Amino acid sequence: MSTKELRVAVVGAGRWAERAHIPGWQRDPRVEVAAIVDVSAEAAGRAAKEFGVARAETDYRAVLDDPSIDVVDVATGNEAHFEISWAALEAGKHVLCEKPVHRDARQTKRAAELAASKGLKTKLGFTFRYAPAVRYAKDLIDSGYVGEPYVFNGFEQNSQWIDPATPLRQAEGAPPGAEEISVASIEGYGAPVIDIMHWWVGRPLTHVVGTWRNFVPVRMVRASGSMERMNIDDGDMWICEFDTNVMASIQSSYVTVGNYPGIEARLYGSEGAIIVRLVEEFGICQTIKIATKDAVEFVEQEIPQKYFPEGGASTEPWEFLFYSNLVRNFADEIISGSSENQGDFAQGAIVQRTINAFERSARERRWVAFEEVEGA
Repeated sequence: MSTKELRVAVVGAGRWAERAHIPGWQRDPRVEVAAIVDVSAEAAGRAAKEFGVARAETDYRAVLDDPSIDVVDVATGNEAHFEISWAALEAGKHVLCEKPVHRDARQTKRAAELAASKGLKTKLGFTFRYAPAVRYAKDLIDSGYVGEPYVFNGFEQNSQWIDPATPLRQAEGAPPGAEEISVASIEGYGAPVIDIMHWWVGRPLTHVVGTWRNFVPVRMVRASGSMERMNIDDGDMWICEFDTNVMASIQSSYVTVGNYPGIEARLYGSEGAIIVRLVEEFGICQTIKIATKDAVEFVEQEIPQKYFPEGGASTEPWEFLFYSNLVRNFADEIISGSSENQGDFAQGAIVQRTINAFERSARERRWVAFEEVEGA
């Protein structure tokens, strides 16, 4: 019988599960990864052997029927997220799900309401909210360091898919040859920085406007292995207004030269400013710089150790470091039994509703009021 406080089943044994989810959970001494599930028996078995997990399954329903499993971690492809998350919640499991839970914010909200009705905790894979630099910045903001917020700028962009021969996993929902641009970068890359925007600004969004482009029109289609017309959003820019004077911009791209993960978040206010960069450069994966109205040169700050997992450092691979913080936070929330549950499905519904508003703005070429888009 396990002596761990939480037993987790990870559903999906792909690259992201192996680089972030599974090692992140195993870093927490309170947690046991009890099962790995993948539709491919070979993939599930390989991951189970690599990480010393005793149980491998090919059907996620097998772990839903196991009363010893506390948490289901959904790390599959996007299309399966909602089905598995909903079934896990109905089975009484806490759920961590990669983004998006569903491409329609209304469905994500339904899942949030189901979890609340059952007293269950949920969490989205908003990896960058849990970067030590981002969490340190949030505490500085809450302490009044920037004063009244004026401007937020958020970027998530790197050159992961600038080479058209690199198969684009996010384009699974964009049929080759489609005449209308399909949502891609703003959802696949933009969601985490949209989450940071909402978290740091802390005010209701009211209006958005923006546009997108298909910079690399012919790409490798993973399913066929051939080069085909792929009309997807691989770069975009947006402006956001809130119910106060603060305004924001969001930019995401798969084809902007730069290293992983390519996050930058800036907040400027009446008293000071903060710039966080989450980019693997010069042997580290994050920096935070601050300035004030009386000392306008930005100075890099040391991130206090309390924002790291035990033994953590900015020299670690970003996937492992940031995800270790994410799952540790989720474990804290579940084990404590408190009402705290940040970055949950309700927050995911707000982020998805923002993406849905961006899409409408781009398609209709106009400002869109947030209230026009049903959802959170």
